[in-house]
Amino acid sequence: MVVASPSPTHPEKVQFIELPIIDLSAERSKVINLVIKACEEYGFFEVINHGVSHDIITRMEEQGLGFFAKPLGDKQKAGPATPFGYGCKNIGFNGDVGAVEYLMLGTNSLSIVERSYAISNDPKMFSSAVNGYVEAVTGLACEILELMAEGLRVQDSSVFSKMIKDVDNDSIFRLNHYPPILCNNNNNNKDPSFLANKVGFGEHTDPQILTILKSNDVGGLQVKSQVDDGDHGVWVPVPPHPTAFCVNVGDILQAMTNGRFMSVRHRAMVTNTSKSRMSMAYFGAPPLDTCLTPPLELVTPRKPLLYRPFTWDEYKKASHSLRLGDSRLHLFKAT
Repeated sequence: MVVASPSPTHPEKVQFIELPIIDLSAERSKVINLVIKACEEYGFFEVINHGVSHDIITRMEEQGLGFFAKPLGDKQKAGPATPFGYGCKNIGFNGDVGAVEYLMLGTNSLSIVERSYAISNDPKMFSSAVNGYVEAVTGLACEILELMAEGLRVQDSSVFSKMIKDVDNDSIFRLNHYPPILCNNNNNNKDPSFLANKVGFGEHTDPQILTILKSNDVGGLQVKSQVDDGDHGVWVPVPPHPTAFCVNVGDILQAMTNGRFMSVRHRAMVTNTSKSRMSMAYFGAPPLDTCLTPPLELVTPRKPLLYRPFTWDEYKKASHSLRLGDSRLHLFKAT
């Protein structure tokens, strides 16, 4: 899970860069090359023609928006988020906040069914929507991870995907809801800074392997690129796409590719709009006791091991001990 950073207090560079959109129905070798290039250059890309049906997405969106439309007292019956359940503004374990409310769920189907009774007036419909969606995006994540392994010329193409296929995987599913910012009549929109720095979910990387995200037609997602700005980076807005899923590399995948892929920093900003933004994020994670180290093919004399072997449980505990504007992978550098 991720925590928000404080609102920025100084001007930041925002630059419009065309980020990769990859058609998964294209010729396989072309798709593989595009995925590898995107992971190396940005740690982020979008996919279209991904095979997840419009009906599965729509059902999940309707259930999510229906939950967030409830009175606060009803939503709080599904909380507090420890870590699963409903949370509002307070994110994570170390005092971080954001202009967001959220619902965190595990991806085990029985767990989803049990939790649905505190979430929905129609728990059967809710759990059916969540389980159908999680199954579909897990399949998509596995397909993408296997494309990555092929592109890296790893002999076992399931080296990454088998971790989230494992029955004991620690993957999570999170619904984030960003209510609209209402205009202040006294401001009359004359001061651009009034709306410029409303952080919904602060700058962070995702600690897991891979994130698959779908949002509605309201913008807010930004990824950090190093293009043309040295070490400081620039924020690149990701415009909403009607059919695409956003895919980003997590810390574990950066470690398991021996630094070849980049775990991308990103954030969600809340803009002045009459419509709220909702995102649906699947975070693919291995079982807690999985020993994480790159495949042998990715460690060579010219590219020695960057990170010592560690378990997901170790890394998860380290993540929870920090504020996640903080970086974590450096704690696991090989000596």
